[in-house]
Amino acid sequence: MKNFLTTADFSRAELEEIIEAALQFKSGKIADKPLAGKSIALVFFNPSLRTRASMQVGIYELGGNAVILEPGNSSWTLEHRENVVMDSDKTEHLKEFVRVLERYVSAIGVRTFANLKNWEEERLEPILSVFEKFASKPIVNLESAMHHPCQALADMLTIREKFGKRKKKVLLTWAWHPKPLPMAVPNSFALATAQFGHDLRIAHPKGYELDGELMREIEKQAAEAGGSLEIVNNVNNAFDNVEVVYAKSWGSSQFYGAAEKDIEFRADLRNDWIVDEAKMERTNDAIFMHCLPVRRNVIVTDGVIDSANSVVADEAENRLHVQKAILAKLIK
Repeated sequence: MKNFLTTADFSRAELEEIIEAALQFKSGKIADKPLAGKSIALVFFNPSLRTRASMQVGIYELGGNAVILEPGNSSWTLEHRENVVMDSDKTEHLKEFVRVLERYVSAIGVRTFANLKNWEEERLEPILSVFEKFASKPIVNLESAMHHPCQALADMLTIREKFGKRKKKVLLTWAWHPKPLPMAVPNSFALATAQFGHDLRIAHPKGYELDGELMREIEKQAAEAGGSLEIVNNVNNAFDNVEVVYAKSWGSSQFYGAAEKDIEFRADLRNDWIVDEAKMERTNDAIFMHCLPVRRNVIVTDGVIDSANSVVADEAENRLHVQKAILAKLIK
């Protein structure tokens, strides 16, 4: 296990091993300090609460030291493109940044959102791929344009805690948001759900399809793991009999780089595509999940997120335990 970039790089057995280790860390049955005397770099191109806090605390609890860098703020502005004349606002190239940084640390965590400008370019992970190419130390994806694997495994851990190992009926539902958002979270949640063999239903308005290549991978993983995949465009029956509801908004690839067109396209979807009490009543007493931050009474009503079936705080806590398991495996 050299890098942790997407759950697609790992088998079901390997992912189960991480989940089991996370449960052991959470229960206190594992108290190892595999990072004693080691430092881990955390590179944040974008803001963070849960990722930054959980990684920093997790590294400390594993005996290590977190080195936090924010390009353009606490470190130099960075250029990632090849063969570029650096005569504008970028001070250092990622090649040097990575090659130098890895001489100080045992692993590097990277958080870099999609810019929502060029889908064909961003789906290839232009910044994360440079870290992967030039680093000899492990790279951990802390959210990129396409994937958020640490969040996805925390989600799988949360479902495991609530239901055990049995197959669940899981709904990933698009929700209205005033602006287009990246696809990393829904991409990774759908992928991990398929890998763990659940029956996955994805609900979204027409025009908000996830990446076609990724969907083919999700369908393949679901078939291999004994699960299923269903796509629906009608929000009214999407909630029927599901046991898990995961809400997330994302932008449309057809309007990628044209936010105003996306906002206009989604204008009439606001009243229907919200998780409310009436929709949750159609479920099989489902738990409600969201990666946070969430806009209340936009994505989900107060009544749902404040209910006893809401597990959003559990998900956030589980980021800590899953990431400790990932780091322990990488460093070991």
